Amino acid sequence: MTFKEGSRPIRTQEMLKEALLTLLQEGHLLHQISIQKLTKRANLNRTTFYLHYQNINELKEHLVSDILQVLTDKTENLTSIFDRNRKEHLIQLLDYLLDQRSYILALVQFEQVEKHLLLLMKDLIVTRRNQSKISGRKIIVDTDIKAASIIGVIIWWLKDGLYLDSAYIAEQINPMNQS
Repeated sequence: MTFKEGSRPIRTQEMLKEALLTLLQEGHLLHQISIQKLTKRANLNRTTFYLHYQNINELKEHLVSDILQVLTDKTENLTSIFDRNRKEHLIQLLDYLLDQRSYILALVQFEQVEKHLLLLMKDLIVTRRNQSKISGRKIIVDTDIKAASIIGVIIWWLKDGLYLDSAYIAEQINPMNQS
């Protein structure tokens, strides 16, 4: 759907995205969410919904895309910094994930989110390996395994490990994304 850009359409789209996230956080599966339920939660009407999206799947795609873009930007920042700042930037990424915890956990049910996170970590590991000062270094653990391990640690932390702070988690996963 195409319409004039302005603050009202953007605000309405944000309200719909927030309503979808809230319903997902409450444990509703995407196929259980009707447009009526969604618009009621957003305090909007069905007509307003259809001015912005064709269906709930399209709304979900926009929502996921927004969050994945931010994650991509934050992860790409990690690849372009030097060793002394990497841990600080990793902590900032983890702090962002912690702030967005409920959203991330609600969206991780969608396969594309997990796949995207896995690709981001793989790219980070490959870039760091290529930037490594030690040439000819033998690669012991495959990139896929390391990336999956890092994502696993992060998801575990967001679900069950909140008693650990982001600095501690950064210390644990930092060596995994360097070699």
